[in-house]
Amino acid sequence: MASSNIGVLLTIGVITVLVIRIIYVIHRSRKPLHSKSPRSLSTLIVLGSGGHTAEMLNLLYVLQTERFKPRYYIAAATDNMSLQKHMCLRIPCSEALKEVGGAEFMQIYRSREVGQSYITSVGTTLVAIAHALWLMIKIRPQVILCNGPGTCIPLCVIAFLFKVLGIRWSSIFYVESIARVRKLSLSGLLLYKLHMADQLFVQWPQLKEKYPRAHYVGLLM
Repeated sequence: MASSNIGVLLTIGVITVLVIRIIYVIHRSRKPLHSKSPRSLSTLIVLGSGGHTAEMLNLLYVLQTERFKPRYYIAAATDNMSLQKHMCLRIPCSEALKEVGGAEFMQIYRSREVGQSYITSVGTTLVAIAHALWLMIKIRPQVILCNGPGTCIPLCVIAFLFKVLGIRWSSIFYVESIARVRKLSLSGLLLYKLHMADQLFVQWPQLKEKYPRAHYVGLLM
C-alpha cells in the first residue's frame, strides 16, 4: 500500500514539474530574441517546394548572414529539384558553392507524400520523426526559420521537447505564406495552437484579427 502511494506521488510530482516547465517555456518563448548578443546563432532554415521556397528565399535576402551562422538548409528528400542547385540559383553562388559562413544543405524524409494512404503514412511518419530527431541532435540549432511546409512540424516538435527537457533552446520563427489570407495553414495552426512557435508572422491584417498572438508584418513578397 505504501509503495503504491509513493508511486502515485512520484507520478504526480513528475507531471507537475513537466507542466510547470512547459508553462515556463511558453512564457519565455514569447520574449523577443536578444539582438545585441555579439555571438552568431546557428540557424536551421526549412525549405518547402514551389511557392514556399520562393517566399523563404525572399526572406533570406535580408537575413543578417554574419549574425545567423552557420546556416543549415533542409528540404524534403523527395523534392525533384536538387537542393544545392536550387540554392545556388537563388542564393549568391559564392555562399552556396564555397559555403561562406558555414552554409550546409540537408534533406529530410516526408511524413506523408501527396496521395499516400493514411495507413501507410503511419510508418513513414515514424521514420520521418526518427530522422528529424537525428538531424536536431546533429545540428542543435539556436534559431529555426520556417514558413509552411509540413516537413517543419517534426523538427519544431522536437525543438520544443528539447526546450522542455532543457537539452537545447531553439527559438522557432514561423512566417505564414502570403497565400494564406483568411486562415492559417495546418502547419501554422498547429504551431499556433500548441504554442510551439516563439513568434508567428502573418502577412494579412485579417489573420492578425483572427489569431491575436500572431505578428502582422505586411506583404513580404
